[in-house]
Amino acid sequence: MKKIKIANGIHMLTMNVEDILFEGIWEIANGVTLNSYIVQGEKTAIIDGVINWDGVPETLYANLEEIGVDPQNIDYLIVNHMEPDHSGWISSFRKIKDDFTVICTEKAAKMVASFYGEDKIRVVKEGDTLDLGKGKVLSFHPVPNVHWPDTMYTYERETKTLFSCDMFGTFGRMGDHCFDDELTSEETDFFESEGIRYYSNVMATFTPSLRKAIDKAKALEINIIAPGHGPVYRKNPQKIIDDYSRFSLYADGAGKNEVTILWGSMYGMTKKAVNFVEDILKREGIKYNKLEMPLESESEMVATVFKSAAIIIGAPTYEYNLFPPVAAALNELGRKKITGKTAFRFGSYGWSGGAEKELKEIIERNKMNWGFIESVEFEGAPKEEDLKKVEAGILELIEKMREKIVNRI
Repeated sequence: MKKIKIANGIHMLTMNVEDILFEGIWEIANGVTLNSYIVQGEKTAIIDGVINWDGVPETLYANLEEIGVDPQNIDYLIVNHMEPDHSGWISSFRKIKDDFTVICTEKAAKMVASFYGEDKIRVVKEGDTLDLGKGKVLSFHPVPNVHWPDTMYTYERETKTLFSCDMFGTFGRMGDHCFDDELTSEETDFFESEGIRYYSNVMATFTPSLRKAIDKAKALEINIIAPGHGPVYRKNPQKIIDDYSRFSLYADGAGKNEVTILWGSMYGMTKKAVNFVEDILKREGIKYNKLEMPLESESEMVATVFKSAAIIIGAPTYEYNLFPPVAAALNELGRKKITGKTAFRFGSYGWSGGAEKELKEIIERNKMNWGFIESVEFEGAPKEEDLKKVEAGILELIEKMREKIVNRI
């Protein structure tokens, strides 16, 4: 665990966590950081106390003492969000100190009570404040459904620091560099990529609420953004705000200047057309990603489709329906409310079709509103006339995707 001073009277405790499924679902190949913050005035508050992944509460307390914080002098635990990666050490802390107060929203209070049996709780609402003394005044600003209904921002007025919890966070482990102005260009690109994975996997379902949270952040005068996961932004906090604004556009169908091929093939007939499509994309100078289902992880699939300006679906008919691994992927994209993508599908069938019917059902049921180029289906292996139709569909897709391209704001 690292201990880092981020401003006068404010420290961060941060640790990398690897080899877990985030929320028990999402593979995080590059790990994730868990950040907690300590604000010291005459009184002391901890914001988002991290779960004890090593199982030893004393480890955390020793780290606190190294930055001059006696655990016995902690007065408040501020729970911006009740998920255990932000609140998981409440119960163990209560064993060594019994007179601290949990501060959270009303919706969080119900869960803090049910998860941890807490009753020493102060509920706060929009604009409520907590004066810690020595100029440290915290204010509280609920941002519901980011990504749980209980979430809030905590804002420190003197240093103009926004403790944003899951908002403005990213996946990805941190090395020696924990501030935006320390990151190399490679690290900056890494955390943007991990931010896309984080937003698409965890946040995309709640994009309308995130847009409201972005607006609430813009209404505050911010010098520092200190999220629950990922780097602290002290040089240019506007960058991560702009990134999240762009990610919210990806959820509505915009994307980077690239195509994702989401495909699967039973006996190689659809794969023949996929190989043909790759040649066309290379010829046209189009960057593309290729995801073979079910071999790709769900986490990678969601993130890659999410960031792309156009999607090519290569999938055959299977038992009168769409090839199941591709159908499952599309259903997950629908559950994540990734809408408005420009798309084109082709695929093989044997004795009968049916894939196209299920594709339409998935898109309509999930209200995905994807704009499809007319699909191409072929019996058995694709013939020359089939491939010509596929090429025409790809070229039309490339033309239509141009209006969807959004890189950096």
